[in-house]
Amino acid sequence: MSDLLAILSGSLVGFTLGLIGGGGSILATPLLLYVVGMSPHAALGTGALAVSANAFANFAGHARAGNVRWPAAAVFAATGVMGALIGSTVGKAFDGERLILLFAILMMVVGVVMLRPRKDGGTQAAPLTLGVGARIAAIGFGVGLLSGFFGIGGGFLIVPGLIFATGMPMINAVGTSLLA
Repeated sequence: MSDLLAILSGSLVGFTLGLIGGGGSILATPLLLYVVGMSPHAALGTGALAVSANAFANFAGHARAGNVRWPAAAVFAATGVMGALIGSTVGKAFDGERLILLFAILMMVVGVVMLRPRKDGGTQAAPLTLGVGARIAAIGFGVGLLSGFFGIGGGFLIVPGLIFATGMPMINAVGTSLLA
């Protein structure tokens, strides 16, 4: 029964990740904890692997459709990996229950930030200048730090981070997040 619940949960996470480019960890972690019955550290780590696999599977369609902003993705991913290395080292030292509580707080903060309307409507991305590249790098590092700390894929942080750093439209942030 646990295997069937895991498959159904994974299917829901994969569908959501393909649709909006993020949120896999927001769904995977609670589903693995409360539906499948995993421990906090196992749920966070397993969710990260599952979300990464789903992101890779959904990436090809977005790349073919031209939704990926390659330079932004490269900068974001490179600095995100560095942040993730540091974050994962720190996160392993925390109690699993405390990680889950902090993760829930982070999800609420991101949700509130995403509800705020954008001033420019998100129709045009800023050109990749040195300043925009530095902003992408800083946000990528921070998102990587949080992703590593919590052991999550980070798409629910990457999409708003890309929008904030570049002003790119949501569809491009979704496609780009799947690579980053």
